[in-house]
Amino acid sequence: MVAFSRKFCTTRSPLFSHKQLFQLQEPQQNQPFIPFSQLQQRKLLESQLISVLHGCNSLKQIKQVHAHLFRKGLDQCCFVLTKLLRMLTKFDVPMDPYPRLVFDQVKRPNPFLWTAFIRGYSLQGPFTESVLLYNCMRREGAGPVSFTFTALLKACTAALDVNLGRQIHAQAISIGGFANDLYVGNTLIEMYLKCGVLDCGRRVFDEMPDKDVISWTSLIVAYAKSGDMEAAARLFDGLPEKDMVAWTAMVTGYAQNGRPREALEYFERMQDVGVETDEVTLVGAISACAQLGAAKYANWVRDVAEQSGFGPTKNVVVVSALIDMYSKCGSVEDAYRVFEAMSERNVFSFSSMILGFAMHGRADAAMRLFHEMLKTETKPNRVTFVGVLTACSHVGMVEQGRHLFATMEECYGVSPSVDHYACMVDLLGRAGCLEEALKLIKTMPMEPHGGVWGALLGACRIHGNPDIAEIAANHLFEIEPNAIGNYILLSNIYALAGRWDDVSRIRKLMREKGLRKNPGCSWVEAKKGVIHEFFAGDMTHPKSTEIKRALEDLLDRLKEHGYLPNLSSVAYDVSDEDKKRILMTHSEKLALAFGLLSTNVGSSIRIVKNLRICEDCHSVMCGASQITGREIIVRDNMRFHHFRDGVCSCGNFW
Repeated sequence: MVAFSRKFCTTRSPLFSHKQLFQLQEPQQNQPFIPFSQLQQRKLLESQLISVLHGCNSLKQIKQVHAHLFRKGLDQCCFVLTKLLRMLTKFDVPMDPYPRLVFDQVKRPNPFLWTAFIRGYSLQGPFTESVLLYNCMRREGAGPVSFTFTALLKACTAALDVNLGRQIHAQAISIGGFANDLYVGNTLIEMYLKCGVLDCGRRVFDEMPDKDVISWTSLIVAYAKSGDMEAAARLFDGLPEKDMVAWTAMVTGYAQNGRPREALEYFERMQDVGVETDEVTLVGAISACAQLGAAKYANWVRDVAEQSGFGPTKNVVVVSALIDMYSKCGSVEDAYRVFEAMSERNVFSFSSMILGFAMHGRADAAMRLFHEMLKTETKPNRVTFVGVLTACSHVGMVEQGRHLFATMEECYGVSPSVDHYACMVDLLGRAGCLEEALKLIKTMPMEPHGGVWGALLGACRIHGNPDIAEIAANHLFEIEPNAIGNYILLSNIYALAGRWDDVSRIRKLMREKGLRKNPGCSWVEAKKGVIHEFFAGDMTHPKSTEIKRALEDLLDRLKEHGYLPNLSSVAYDVSDEDKKRILMTHSEKLALAFGLLSTNVGSSIRIVKNLRICEDCHSVMCGASQITGREIIVRDNMRFHHFRDGVCSCGNFW
């Protein structure tokens, strides 16, 4: 081993000069002489070597210091060797052979040196080696320290081995006596949470006498990921000091669980108490705005982003999210203004803007931006092609879509994924090429997911083809057995075809499965950005009387211009009068009437709906935009519809 180390000393280009290494044992000449004992000198040298190791920037420097250890007789010094092993781990040096040789030469390694070696394997693997080393450590009589158990638990976390983790947990308590150690407790929580055993993580948390913000935040994030925001909120409320990470966990948790109102409430509270905002927090709040579709909140969050140093010229991730947000809030023009203001654009910002144009039916703008992107030598990715194919689908550009799909791998190096196939099925299906769409699905090189069959089923609804609809629905019933929308869509297709026995059969199947229809829900942005929510058939709004009167007046005026209720939009075998009554209380019509009552004359009305807008409501929106002179923007679960002067941006192709 000595000869092995001397090799490092003879490096042709030493990274530390002989003078620097000499100074590790000699006092500075400009300092007064102090008579140290030999032990004191040794301790001073050890401390200096630790400092030098801490400043190493490469493996060569570490090896040079290691060689110096041999020259000074410190090759058995566990204190310095522990630091050396930790530095080797920091530079991702494989544990075999060099670090293992270092360790094996030590006759009596102390617990800290053992732990440094165990930690190396827990970070790099193989993870089982760290446990074998722990067993060897115990056999040789070295007592573990708290960091021994945190290293072992991290190995269990990396291997997702909760059973081994439980054994280490027991060892930490029975042998180590670390039941009350904060760091061991936090690592235990992390291990249980990463292994998906939330209740055990919570039990560790509850039994810890001392907790820090990491203890609290780990559980808050875990509850948010599991969808239990109530439990997350209770923990958050009990957290003594709430830092940015904890606030961000709540904002992103609510946003990711489809609860944008609560996400923005927490974001606003976060701003009120003056907690700093970072990129992750902003993206969570921006996502919540995009879900809510409210322009007022969109502008507010953008202002916060700019005040926090994440404006259009600063952060491409946040700005790409802002583009998506404005697009989903119905303001594709604002989205494009943000895009144009960017000082640096990447594939994500281009893709966000292309998707924004696509969802608003602006296929020409989407395609122009795609070609502009290619001129900048920005390579398109999977999301980019989802955007351009969606744009083609929403306006019926079948040939352009076929060409892009056929050349995306050959010309741009992007292999078609299942999502791209879903876009193509949607494109072909909307255009009435149902047989071609079905054939494409059958030739897919991968298993189609629900989005593929769902696109075909939706196309069968447009073109009234119950036979192909049955094929698509049967696959969906296997893939998504509890997705009620598929059953409802097939039932509606049967109803349009007058196959009422099949309608009854599907509804009976829904009852047997205990599936309940999601009620149609729409929300509209009134004055001062206040959001009002309406459910189909629900007349409990405080202004229901005025809403009903305004809606009746609007429908009477529309009838004078030739409007007739589209009774086929009601998939129930009831009388025509009942169908008219049901149509009148569709949620988007209630939202429209309230918007006309509560917003300034001439201003735009923005409505968001959780389901696809029906044909009758689409006709009403077209007529209302003409006789009121208002722009009406409706975002359903498929796309945006911009109604102006009696015409929709979709060109009745949706």
